[in-house]
Amino acid sequence: MMQEKSALILPTEQPEISQEQPAIHVDRVGKTFTLNDGTELSAIDEVDLKIGKGEFVALLGPSGCGKSTILRLVAALEQASKGRVSVEGREPRELSKAHRLGVAFQDHALLPWLTIEDNVALPFKVSGKPVDQARIGYLLDLVGLRGFETARPRQLSGGMRQRVSIARALVLHPDVLLLDEPFGALDAVTRRHMNVELQRIWSEERITTLLVTHAVEEALFLADRVVVMSGRPGRVIKSIDVPFARPRLPEMQRLAEFHHIADELTLALEPGGQH
Repeated sequence: MMQEKSALILPTEQPEISQEQPAIHVDRVGKTFTLNDGTELSAIDEVDLKIGKGEFVALLGPSGCGKSTILRLVAALEQASKGRVSVEGREPRELSKAHRLGVAFQDHALLPWLTIEDNVALPFKVSGKPVDQARIGYLLDLVGLRGFETARPRQLSGGMRQRVSIARALVLHPDVLLLDEPFGALDAVTRRHMNVELQRIWSEERITTLLVTHAVEEALFLADRVVVMSGRPGRVIKSIDVPFARPRLPEMQRLAEFHHIADELTLALEPGGQH
């Protein structure tokens, strides 16, 4: 039993983070929103986060702390009020225009009138690039949906639709994959299954990934590093390197070490828990 445990928690080879140019750099960023009544709301403040090339980072925090705001800044869907966000040393909007950012949200946003194959092919058409059928076939194999090419989204389960969404996000070989609560709407059993599937998919592609989630166990199972944010205005208050080797099996979540780290992260999420 002890041998099995040590095999599961051997230190993972963590990607080296280049101090000169991390894959993602959120550099002392703040974001303020103006509400309808003119009140200014500070969503995040002085956030500093570096993510290395090929690293999988999960972002945890209480509701309303600005986790999704950070992801939207990296995805070029929002502009920082102060500080700077860079991806591969460039402005996020440059990579977005070049279709080098892959994004999947909680709402899979599949087009209901298109087949699964055509939904995955959509980024090729939007970017004006020739459709690569081999890439589409590879990704449908990778996400376990070979044979469903001609199905419509309504004919698939919630978990299957999210797998289509992830395949679509990966189809153009993006530099960065951004996941905003991709499994938040799924039931607990399906969500655990999707965690295993996402780990397998990520292990094949090894793409720089930022995952926003509320689930401590999900973050710990999937990520190389877990970053915890405070309540609003969100700030980074803790960063933990995950010590578990890959590939990770669901049984890993029964280890005492897993529960110890999960408890530490949960405590950090509570008001005053970071002190």
